[in-house]
Parts: sequence; C-alpha cells; structure tokens
Amino acid sequence: MITVDRKKFELIKSKYGDCSSWAVWDEASDRPKSNVGNLEILDPDKNDQLLGLLNPNVVMVGLNISGPIRIPLGNFHSSSSSAQDYKIRYAFQDTPFWGAYMTDIIKDFEDKISGNVRSYLKKNPSFVSENIQIFHQELRDLEVKTPLIIAFGDLTYEILTDNLSSSHNIKKVTHCSYYTIGKEKYRDDVSLKLSS
Repeated sequence: MITVDRKKFELIKSKYGDCSSWAVWDEASDRPKSNVGNLEILDPDKNDQLLGLLNPNVVMVGLNISGPIRIPLGNFHSSSSSAQDYKIRYAFQDTPFWGAYMTDIIKDFEDKISGNVRSYLKKNPSFVSENIQIFHQELRDLEVKTPLIIAFGDLTYEILTDNLSSSHNIKKVTHCSYYTIGKEKYRDDVSLKLSS
C-alpha cells in the first residue's frame, strides 16, 4: 500500500493545491455543515495524525471547481452555506475510503453549471487531452499505478472512462451537488454504488 510522507504531501499541495484535497474533514458539531471548511485538519503541523490517514490508493475525482479555491487543499471543503461538501464527509466517514486523494479532472476551469463545461469540452477536445495528461502526472506524483478511482457524476465518469478505463478501475457515484438528496440518502447511494 502506498503511503504519504511529508515530502510527498508538500509536493502535492504545492503542485495541485488549487484543485485538490484529501478526504479528511473535521468532525461536525451541532449542524451538518459545521467545520467542513476547517482546513487545520489538513495541516500536518496541527494534526499529527494526518499523514497516517492519507490513502492515495483511492482517488476521488470531481469535474471542475465551481468557484475560486482561496486556500490550498480547500477544494471539496467549502464553508459556503450553499456548498454540499458536507455530504461527501458524511458518506465517507468511517469507511475505507476516508483519507482518499481528491482532485478535479478539469483544471483551471471555473463554472458551476456542468452543462457549460460539457459544451466547452465538446468544442475543445485538446483541452480534455491536456487535462488527462495532468491527471496522469498527478498519479505519478502520488506514486500510485492503479488506484481505485471514484468519479463524482456522469460527465466526470465519461471523461475518465473514455480516457482511462483500459488501465484503471473506475466507479461512478452520484454528485453531491443535488439539493434534493439528503446526507443519509447520499451515503446509502454512495455505499451501494461502491459495493457493486
């Protein structure tokens, strides 16, 4: 099993911190969304257990950022009241997937509407190819050859399977952004899809 030492952690943070993170969150307190944006949990100087929790053998992949990431490793850890990242925390807490590496397949493309992203990518296939190459480099930097890849949503899954399905195990889960699905139902849905 590949592990993460401080040197690798800092390399990933410096190269990909504006689009990546780790599936480790602070505990919720009285509200489901509480503490999701507390990034001290991802600081090895403040959380001495962090490096032991990280698991690059599982890579969770979103499509693209919906807004600017102002703090490195802040992706998937939004404290915005409209963000749905808390559902990911709830779905993966106390599972073997906790500590996974998290990133977006499309870098440097900020848009909240996946239809806009799909349209742009259809018109710019070379942009997809560039981003696939960056993703391959991310995996090399993580030093993982065949991680389990968990794709959030249909378009992410399409991009990954079109480009990587012959060499990687890719599973699709529902994107957490659907407001109509609560955290309990989302956890059940994710668990079912990852066990099949």
